[in-house]
Amino acid sequence: QVQLVESGGGLVQPGGSLRLSCAASGTFFSDITMAWYRQAPGKQRELVARITSTGNTNYPDSVKGRFTISRDNARKTVYLQMNNLKPEDTANYYCNGEWRSFYGRDYWGKGTLVTVSS
Repeated sequence: QVQLVESGGGLVQPGGSLRLSCAASGTFFSDITMAWYRQAPGKQRELVARITSTGNTNYPDSVKGRFTISRDNARKTVYLQMNNLKPEDTANYYCNGEWRSFYGRDYWGKGTLVTVSS
């Protein structure tokens, strides 16, 4: 089976940076699409960044140019570099892996909290 463990969240001032990490267990990591989502209090979970097995990425306009997703298949880890953070980026950030082709489902981490505040 698969486990995803996020780390790297914390409190940062507006304009600051954080790098989130998501370490995966299980097989087929290099063959699947990985993504980061976030959910702020009272709001729906939304996609933040996505990276395919071939390295193609996509971002919503709200984070484009500020956030960068990357992956290290040897370490089975996906990263989210977040720069120029804004208070509206405050949320729980979740790692997602699209193992549906192999295990019939996606997997989620438990999340890491990012708070942007002065």
